[in-house]
Amino acid sequence: MSDEIEKKYYNIGEVAEILGESASLLRFWEKEFKAFFKPAKTPGGSRKYHISDIETLKLIHYYVKTKGYTLKGAREALKNDKKAGETTLLVNRLSAVKKFLTDLQSHLDSD
Repeated sequence: MSDEIEKKYYNIGEVAEILGESASLLRFWEKEFKAFFKPAKTPGGSRKYHISDIETLKLIHYYVKTKGYTLKGAREALKNDKKAGETTLLVNRLSAVKKFLTDLQSHLDSD
């Protein structure tokens, strides 16, 4: 059993931190990719992102920031990517490996 309990919803600040981007960029992407995700909103207007929204945002981040797609190109890729779930999973796993290796290198450099 995992030591961490996964939350059902995350606020915009938490999601921005997960992605390493600003909250304003997430709001912008919400408008540009409204066909692909829509966070729930509290009565006060705060956004609440479900884990599926975060996975979609990670995929958008990958296309736009890593692959250098235009917003239009990223929308087309999301629309045409029949294996989006598998791609997201792979990107997440590779990101975790990259972080582990970076942390390991930092630890070795400090010794």
